[in-house]
Formats: sequence, C-alpha cells, structure tokens
Amino acid sequence: MVARSKGYRSKTRKLLEKKVREKGAIPKLSLLMHDYSQGEYVVVKINPSIHKGMPHRRYHGKVGLVVGKRGKAYEVKVNIGDKERVLIVRPEHLIPFNGIQKR
Repeated sequence: MVARSKGYRSKTRKLLEKKVREKGAIPKLSLLMHDYSQGEYVVVKINPSIHKGMPHRRYHGKVGLVVGKRGKAYEVKVNIGDKERVLIVRPEHLIPFNGIQKR
C-alpha cells in the first residue's frame, strides 16, 4: 500500500467548497480593491479558486490584525492557541471584520 498524501490542501473537501452559484465567479471588485490600513481587523476567508497568496486551511475563519503590507499582500497577525502568527495573505482571501463574523 502507498501512504496517503498529506499535501497543503489535504482535508479541505468541505472547507474550501463553493456553493453551486458561486463556482467560476471572480470575487467582488470592492473586496479586491479594498485598502486595509494598519491596525484594522480582518477575517481570513479563503477563496479556493485563487491559489496565489492562499493561507493554510487552519487559518480559515480566523480574525486577525493587519500589521503591514508586503507588495500586493498584507501581513496579518493571527492568534492560534497561545501563539501569534504573522501571515502573508493577498486581499482575495481577506474580508473586513465588522464585529459579527460572516462565514
């Protein structure tokens, strides 16, 4: 028997699934053009159709703080357990945080 592969997107069948009417659609331009400033809170919401700048699945749905910008991507500080991680995420995978988390 061959060992099961454990790639970057393993165990994401339901997590990175789009609804039927969303398949093939590009994200809203307002989300892509949104300019996040330092100190702003954002939600990491992975868009599975865009692979560039995609964070790991463990950060999907987490709320983070924008700490800087690196090229087109943003540096987002996220707490996982008792550790702080700094992610480099493109704006296609971020949505503004309004106090009520949308999924």
